[in-house]
Amino acid sequence: MFIVQIVEEKDGLVSLGGSQVDRHKLLQLLKKEEGPKLDFKAALHLTTESDKKEITKDVIAMANSRGGRGYIIFGVEDKTKRILGIDPGDFKEEQIQQIIYNRCDPPVPISVDFVDMDGKMLAVLTVYKSNHQPHQMMQNGAFYIRRGSTTDTARRNEIANLMQENGLLTYETIVLKNADIFEMDFELIKDYFRTLGVFSENINEILLEAMGIIGQSFDGDGYHPTIGAMLLFGKNPSLFLPQVYVKVSYNDEVSCFYGNILKMLDDVSQYLSEKIKDDGYPMEALFEAIANALVHRDYLDTARGITVTINDKKIEISNPGALIANNTVYKFMKENNPERRNAWLYQRLLTYDSKRRFMKTGIGMQRIKKAFTEIGDVKFLNIGSQNLFKIILPRKK
Repeated sequence: MFIVQIVEEKDGLVSLGGSQVDRHKLLQLLKKEEGPKLDFKAALHLTTESDKKEITKDVIAMANSRGGRGYIIFGVEDKTKRILGIDPGDFKEEQIQQIIYNRCDPPVPISVDFVDMDGKMLAVLTVYKSNHQPHQMMQNGAFYIRRGSTTDTARRNEIANLMQENGLLTYETIVLKNADIFEMDFELIKDYFRTLGVFSENINEILLEAMGIIGQSFDGDGYHPTIGAMLLFGKNPSLFLPQVYVKVSYNDEVSCFYGNILKMLDDVSQYLSEKIKDDGYPMEALFEAIANALVHRDYLDTARGITVTINDKKIEISNPGALIANNTVYKFMKENNPERRNAWLYQRLLTYDSKRRFMKTGIGMQRIKKAFTEIGDVKFLNIGSQNLFKIILPRKK
């Protein structure tokens, strides 16, 4: 439900719905530059269908973008932030409600406030943080997000990511219809079933499908591996998932590692053990950071893999995939059971990895930070605008 009924008029503030954006809050917003959650507009026009779609697009885009509340401030020149003012009569609460409600699925919670700024009235439309992403424009079926200060159409992988983060899609169980099941190493699959107490030389298709390892595409052309199965058991996953690799840059030397998740983790760990000979360096914490990157990266981001950059001062691990919705670095470090990306993968690696690298108790970020206490500060950077998560580990005291 939208809350857009006039409820108060006091000290130059007219509130349409209880978000209570007052002069102090507005001054804070005006000091900021436009971005994913802030937009300045000179005026509001609602006379044509194009006008109505435009405001709905902006609301949808803010609701679909990472972060908390979004604000669209009317009566401000977007480039100069010069105060122009608006006519409150242009903002009919029922009209705004119906425009958004009739064009957005599911509806986005909003409210509108009027604030007097030195004799000129501004309108602030608050777009509340949504727990029902992704939101879609009903008239054209499009999904929108904010790229910096611009509203843009969401790409396929971005839509899938929103669905995955909000429980509407399990990415790992999507069928790779261009891959044959024999692209998987069945000896590895048998090893996995042995860890579950299932001993059989002939694992049947019914069991494999029930476990999410294979599936049938809609056109019924037989069984294919799922994405998760290819990441765990694939002979060469990068043939079908080109983003599956780890690139390590050590000074002027660059090495790329391919294969399933455990093979890449083994190979990268071995390489780093040979290259990093610092006395007392917490290698186990470094390996844990690599493991976390492999299991929790955003595999929907097909344009890049994981990169590890090493020099004399630091090791930087750059991982495609900012923390998923509702998580922050602070929350992730404090909570014992934070929301995780790729839960299907994580659950299977808990039992499948014979070295038990995913079975450690406690919170990984806290443990990594503690391991480097004697060397220096560990930095965790969650860069939502670039869909990246970075860990920077110090090399020397």
